[in-house]
Amino acid sequence: MPKIVNHEERREQIAEAMWRVILEKGMEGATVRNIAGEAGLSTGALRHYFKDQDELLVYAMRLVNERVEKRAMVILQEELPPKEKVIRVLLEIVPVDEERRAEMDVWFTFQAHIRHRKDLEGAPGHALGAAVSKLFDFLAYEGELKEELDIELEAERLYSIADGLALHAFLEPNRLRADTVETLIRDSVGRICK
Repeated sequence: MPKIVNHEERREQIAEAMWRVILEKGMEGATVRNIAGEAGLSTGALRHYFKDQDELLVYAMRLVNERVEKRAMVILQEELPPKEKVIRVLLEIVPVDEERRAEMDVWFTFQAHIRHRKDLEGAPGHALGAAVSKLFDFLAYEGELKEELDIELEAERLYSIADGLALHAFLEPNRLRADTVETLIRDSVGRICK
């Protein structure tokens, strides 16, 4: 009897195999052959799920985004004060543990690779700015923001802080510890909230 395979689940497994190859060998090592080998598939079987390496790349990038978004949605559903929800969502973005560090490594590798590839349709860009803007909207809706804030400027400031922390936590994990990151995020959110 033929084995029943969940198509979407297999695509995720292949994307995760691509992440592992990238983490081990860099983007130049992320060949169809290496990815197929890591996924335990033949190159022909891999092509059944993705027509080419670019399609796999775009899918793998989207999957990184989706995983972060899912974790953020779980936090936003929790019974927490709005300010605490925003802090925890921002902490999900900063790579302070191995899982998030690996995601960030893969994400930066993807971004560097596609920077000059205008032909990669549908490749997700850097979504942090839009996410921070949504968090500001959430805080405003909840009545948490201080009066007379320049929302646009403060959103840009928080985005810059979160983005900078993410970059430096990734590049210098021994210097920028998780507790320091949390203190900086809490302080930044505290400055804009009542």
